[in-house]
Amino acid sequence: GSALPWNAGYAEIINAEKSEFNEDQAACGKLCIRRYEFGAEEDQEWLTLCAEEFLTGHYWALFDGHGGPAAAILAANTLHSCLRRQLEAVVEGIVATQPPMHLSGHCVCLSDPQFVEEKGIKTEDLVIGALESAFQECDEVIGRELEASCQVGGCTALVAVSLQGKLYVANAGDSRALLVRRDEIKPLSSEFTPETERQRIQQLAFVYPELLAGEFTRLEFPRRLKGDDLGQKVLFRDHHMNGWSYKRVEKADLKYPLIHGQGRQARLLGTLAVSRGLGDHQLRVLDTNIQLKPFLLSVPQVTVLDMDQLELGEDDVVVMATDGLWDVLSNEQVALLVRSFLPRNRDDPHRFSELAKTLIRSTQGKEDGPAGERQVSYDDVSVFVIPLHSQGEGGSGP
Repeated sequence: GSALPWNAGYAEIINAEKSEFNEDQAACGKLCIRRYEFGAEEDQEWLTLCAEEFLTGHYWALFDGHGGPAAAILAANTLHSCLRRQLEAVVEGIVATQPPMHLSGHCVCLSDPQFVEEKGIKTEDLVIGALESAFQECDEVIGRELEASCQVGGCTALVAVSLQGKLYVANAGDSRALLVRRDEIKPLSSEFTPETERQRIQQLAFVYPELLAGEFTRLEFPRRLKGDDLGQKVLFRDHHMNGWSYKRVEKADLKYPLIHGQGRQARLLGTLAVSRGLGDHQLRVLDTNIQLKPFLLSVPQVTVLDMDQLELGEDDVVVMATDGLWDVLSNEQVALLVRSFLPRNRDDPHRFSELAKTLIRSTQGKEDGPAGERQVSYDDVSVFVIPLHSQGEGGSGP
């Protein structure tokens, strides 16, 4: 096949035979953003789409499915179209030095540019808004499609978009993107799990207690409480607390916790290990009618890397991977593998793909990698290695 955008590397492995299909899905390619033209008539504005490309970017995405591959497959086929539409709707503002108050250029108030500036609104904020809206739109599409085809499931989503010298990383879920340079390691995303979003989830249950249907307690305790704890004062925390306190245990506290388990074992309503993603519209707690969707956000967190401000070296890369990789390799271990592999293989035109395969092999205990106990990942693992040095000089992919 043709080269991936920027000659990026990709590798995957299907593990654990959890499903017949790979629950991880990947997508990448060129983003061709066309321009709308405004024509003003007396009482209306009309829009026409110009045929020629106005702005081009590139796109890499990983989707980690749960409850089957259906949502991940839909997301891989849909999200880039949603994103292109959202970007096309605001492209005039993106290419402006400062986003205009009125997209049509119409001026109602001479101080408009000042108001925009005072709000601190920059062109990159329009790209961030387009990414957030695209995730929302894609989530709605997945909900409709899965319902229509009587399928279920959800997926996490990690997307990197290059546009005008900047790399935007949008994450909803527990995949991760990591910038690795000769003298720097920088996470470009953070994971969203029931633990990291405990306060948001507890707050929702506090405002809408009916979501728990009397079956769960929103309070967090260091362990699941037992009958013998009744009447005792035990450690707990609620939605308004980063710290801990003590409370006397009542009967209601013995219910199953809204968030239960530690680390990788933490589950939302005893069911789901992630708190953001796409899909899961039909997901219910086992043997109940309690929905998980109200607790899940499809909104990504977006990080912006200004590549034009960096003096990029030829071994500087972004590693994007699903949680199967990060379960067994730390950021530092991944950086060590990147830094030892790339300088030794500078003449290999496929070195970024080979590095992606090396990272995958390191999750299987098959590679001479970082010292210490070898952990093995039993999850599906998908990895992109995106070289930043060429900034788009490589192939443009499908």
